[in-house]
Amino acid sequence: MLRIIAPVAAVSAAVAIAAVWYVSQPNNDDQFAQCRASSVAGAGAIGGPFELVNGAGATVTEKDVITEPSLIYFGYTFCPDICPFDVARNAEAIDLVQENGMSATPVFITIDPERDTPEVVADYAENMHEKMIALTGSAAQVKSASQAYRTYYKAQPADDEFYLVDHSTFSYLVLPEHGFVEFFRREVTAEQMADQIGCFIENS
Repeated sequence: MLRIIAPVAAVSAAVAIAAVWYVSQPNNDDQFAQCRASSVAGAGAIGGPFELVNGAGATVTEKDVITEPSLIYFGYTFCPDICPFDVARNAEAIDLVQENGMSATPVFITIDPERDTPEVVADYAENMHEKMIALTGSAAQVKSASQAYRTYYKAQPADDEFYLVDHSTFSYLVLPEHGFVEFFRREVTAEQMADQIGCFIENS
């Protein structure tokens, strides 16, 4: 059952759109060309190594986490609206992929490590999806992972602990053998995501 953990997030759409670039022409050398809504330019510059902390407090790397097709989202547990809807949509897409006889993992990486302790992200993951892996870490570790995926986040000034964090809202599909292969905007439905993820899995 989904339980929203409040409070609070605003999203910088302009920065999010600038995070990834598209080209319109198909790439004939791309084994996943038929799976993409558009060809992704500069895909090799997105994703890569990271070192974070899981809900059990253990330090993990991308090799520990991305052991099958994974849908990665950067957000924070105190987000009141954007993140819960996006993460729930991603969880639904994962369930639809499983219904089609394939397997993928939802991954949540916080961009608010000050509040999102291992215990907090573990509780968040448990309430969002049974397969979800939720990760936190030091401020430096989180910043490094965010930079690897070209995401944006910035905490808003506040006088108490109930501050907002502006952040980009893409979801990233990563395959163990290929790394980053696709991203999804907020307006993409769970059904559309599941179809595309299934296509990537079948062609990997």
